Amino acid sequence: MKIERTKNAARNIFFGGMLNMLNILVPFVMRSVMLYYLGTQYLGLNGLFKSILSVLNMAELGVGSAMVFSMYKPIAEDDTETICALMKLYRIFYRAIGLFIAVVGLALTPFLRTLIKGDIPPDMNLYILYFMNLGSTVLSYWLFAYKNCLLNAHQRVDVSSKIRLVMHFIEYALKFTALMVFRNYYLYLTIQLVIQVVINLLIAHRVTKLYPDYSPRNSLPREKVMDIVKRVRDLFTAKFSAVIFKSADTLVISSFMGLTALAIYQNYYYIITSLRTLLEVVVGACIAGIGNSLITESAEKNYRDLKRYSLLFSWMMCVSTAMLLCMYQPFMHIWMGPENMLSFDYVICFAIYYYTMGINKLVNMFKDAAGIWHSDRWRPLTAALVNLGLNLATVQWLGLYGVLLSSVISIVLVQLPWLFHNLFREVFPHKYLWPYVRFFCVLMVIVLFSGACSWLACSFFHLDVWPSLILNACISFVIPNLVFFAVYGRNKLFLESLAQIKGILFRRRSGKKA
Repeated sequence: MKIERTKNAARNIFFGGMLNMLNILVPFVMRSVMLYYLGTQYLGLNGLFKSILSVLNMAELGVGSAMVFSMYKPIAEDDTETICALMKLYRIFYRAIGLFIAVVGLALTPFLRTLIKGDIPPDMNLYILYFMNLGSTVLSYWLFAYKNCLLNAHQRVDVSSKIRLVMHFIEYALKFTALMVFRNYYLYLTIQLVIQVVINLLIAHRVTKLYPDYSPRNSLPREKVMDIVKRVRDLFTAKFSAVIFKSADTLVISSFMGLTALAIYQNYYYIITSLRTLLEVVVGACIAGIGNSLITESAEKNYRDLKRYSLLFSWMMCVSTAMLLCMYQPFMHIWMGPENMLSFDYVICFAIYYYTMGINKLVNMFKDAAGIWHSDRWRPLTAALVNLGLNLATVQWLGLYGVLLSSVISIVLVQLPWLFHNLFREVFPHKYLWPYVRFFCVLMVIVLFSGACSWLACSFFHLDVWPSLILNACISFVIPNLVFFAVYGRNKLFLESLAQIKGILFRRRSGKKA
């Protein structure tokens, strides 16, 4: 079967981007509405349930990617029987995953109260709320979720994106009504559960109409099944670790500090998560070209590309980190009010956390493009366990500082050195390791210097919150750019990085071979 790659990619980017923006912007407003109409504890409770279920969802990690990868060849060869057999296996996997989540989720019920320090909203039944969230997750696997693999394998994710875009818009409208008119959290979760069911049914119906010849039947040879299982295992380790890393902070804060502290923490964390999502758009635009270059170009050319991308990312991280440092407090004052703000010391920690996540994403981009998942499988797990251990060890005497610093330490002392070792053992010549580390450290110093200069400049002005937000935005945008252009403005690699940005934004091929 011939797949129109360019046309499908354009559709996927457009509708996927719209869905992504909707799911960033609207929940941002939703948090404000929930805080105003229900209170801080409901925000914390909502975040706790999401973290618990994201841990349970780790059962799926790797299955979808492995199954979609297995479908590429039979789709290209119009091998309908194999595709149908893969669908049957995928259905078995997803039903088993849904059952696993249901059983483990129910088994966790007696321990729910221990995950929350202090009181919960008096008019809420913790267990009913949890079962509603759990039911929504389980149904997402049981109701024809396996049919999604056909859309992914055929590069028609735009089909599901359109359905989700419309249904999420309806969902958010109904949720706003539930919060603002009825002030009812039970109704809020009921809407979430019903919409999830409708989305699954609509996608399944659309897939059946698009691909009427495909249905779950037949069986795969045992060796083929084992090959898929091995691929799932390798992907599972890395993705499982990412879930543990992301969820550990939330669970530890809730258990040791309570729902109010968790809600305030997540308000700040939501900002850096949104910025990280935008960064991942850049990663998605670059990674395919990097993968192709690693295969077709020389080691010297690829090492030069690594330095070029490092400059590009460091420039973006330099500006965004400085703006985060200077704009966090006035923005949080406007968004959540002074009673839901942390001190500036925490802002510094969040800015450092954001920066370390960004540079880790840069190095990970080359690791993923090179496909060295097997040799890298223990690194993210070790980092996740280090983060969890440090969280538990420091939260009781350092509070939120301990939680944030634990994440930074696990990235800087575990993830990055290990990634460097793997990259310069399997992808780049080892002789380039220390020159790159020195280059990398210089970039870090420039970012830290730019952030410090921006904050000092902003500290000279004492204005009302709105003028302060606008002035700080201008200062923290201009100073990092001046510093970066002063240091690298005539650097050939930096000029190539600018050309790369132009190519990403306008999707045009550069005159030079990338």
